[in-house]
Amino acid sequence: MSSDRAPVFVGVAQYVGRETDPTAAPDPVTMMADVATRAAYDCGVGQPLFAQVDTYLQIPLAYWTPVNGAGLVAERLGIDRRAQVQHTGGGGEIGVLAANHLATEIMAGRTEVAVMAGGQIWKTFERAKAANVELDWPSGGNPNGADDRFGDTTKPMVSEIEERHGLTRPIQAYPLFENALRAAQGMTLAEHAQRLGEMMTEFTAVAAANPYAWFPTERSAEELSTPTPENRMIGFPYTKYLNAVLNTDQAGAYVMTSVAKARELGIPEDRWVYWWGGHNAAEEAWFASTRPNFAECPSMKDSSVGALSQAGVGVDDIALFDFYSCFPVAVRMACAMLGIDELDPRPFTVTGGLPYAGGPGSAYNMNSIAAMVEQLREDDRSVGMVTGNGFFMTKHAAAVLSARPKQGGWDHPDGPPPSAAMDTAPAIPDDSATGQGRIEAYTVMHDRDGQPTTGYICGRLNGNGNEGKRFLANTPEDPDLLKDLLASEAVGRPGDVHLDNATNRSVFTPI
Repeated sequence: MSSDRAPVFVGVAQYVGRETDPTAAPDPVTMMADVATRAAYDCGVGQPLFAQVDTYLQIPLAYWTPVNGAGLVAERLGIDRRAQVQHTGGGGEIGVLAANHLATEIMAGRTEVAVMAGGQIWKTFERAKAANVELDWPSGGNPNGADDRFGDTTKPMVSEIEERHGLTRPIQAYPLFENALRAAQGMTLAEHAQRLGEMMTEFTAVAAANPYAWFPTERSAEELSTPTPENRMIGFPYTKYLNAVLNTDQAGAYVMTSVAKARELGIPEDRWVYWWGGHNAAEEAWFASTRPNFAECPSMKDSSVGALSQAGVGVDDIALFDFYSCFPVAVRMACAMLGIDELDPRPFTVTGGLPYAGGPGSAYNMNSIAAMVEQLREDDRSVGMVTGNGFFMTKHAAAVLSARPKQGGWDHPDGPPPSAAMDTAPAIPDDSATGQGRIEAYTVMHDRDGQPTTGYICGRLNGNGNEGKRFLANTPEDPDLLKDLLASEAVGRPGDVHLDNATNRSVFTPI
């Protein structure tokens, strides 16, 4: 492939809304059009850029359901009706997945100028609801292309058995992986709490210096990991300060084109950041409760190693990371899958991460890519990696970027490395599990007063012809039992499991 077809990011922009009056906050079309316009000006072209756009992708916003939201924004921007205008699917990997897709389209000559935008206006919606204010947001739009979607939108996030047991939310699922990883690493509960605080305090320091961060506040390791009335436990071992914040008003956008088109448009080279390589992967064991090993994430390894392979670099060549960070385990698992020390001096975020910079729905990567592009422009010899993670560490995307051209060109005849995820057959929970078993992964959820309420258990049955069968269960509503699960390591603990016919749920009682 000619170097003229090399894909480059040429414009980026971010937005954070601080308006407390919901009637004064911008509507979704205005917010999205504004951030896309600022990305166009960031590359030095401005409004005339949109006459050149042939591809516009937009992440849907929660609580805004017009006929065709992407079409409304594209029309506001002045993008030609003949351009490809699509909504994306949902998931925290979408921003990187789209960048990898657009880079491929640019290299193939099928796309010349692409704009990707996404955001969330959840906080304004919540404030309006609390004040009983009806928001006058645009709701129409040309229906053409309204159902045209980019990215996988067909597979559900949770299975029927997970839904029946109430395991439906990230705050319930991610702690399962965290506790399993801790046990596999041989950490005590105290050592683990300290590690979470030590790692995530670095994220708060980055957020404190980020003008687009939702919570620009630096916090100590102890402040992050110690339960207090202000920092209540949510899903063990995560306190409030260790959870992603989703109800934000934030947005981001980027512009991608080829080197040749960037030159034609007169975009200065100091605006260019090259896409060196990227890769996407998803778990063969799609649902959280079916993972063969809760302390591993093969598809995360696939996406990151595949991106590095296509970029022609190793993990030691990366100077800046932005690991998707909805919960600490997403970062810790990335380190484990790439063989990086969790206390590596290199930064693991360029924004501050989802708990502190903010996680606007599926659009966090719009901010992480924008921030990475800006940092690489400042340090034009560095190489950076951005990752995304969708659902319950289910689907992943990674991309490698740099402000300098890639040595050896963009052809990659060897393709990505063999997939590890395809070798991990799902462990399907037994719908009528009965007998003795042991815990593989668990969490205890807490109420708003910080009191334990419900336990979620994933484990394996023992003996009597059931050896090794996976089960998913809740714990009895026993405060003393829940407190006992919080007091010492529960992974590996034996117990009895039976089906409660009244609720059609399996119940596990540790012994």
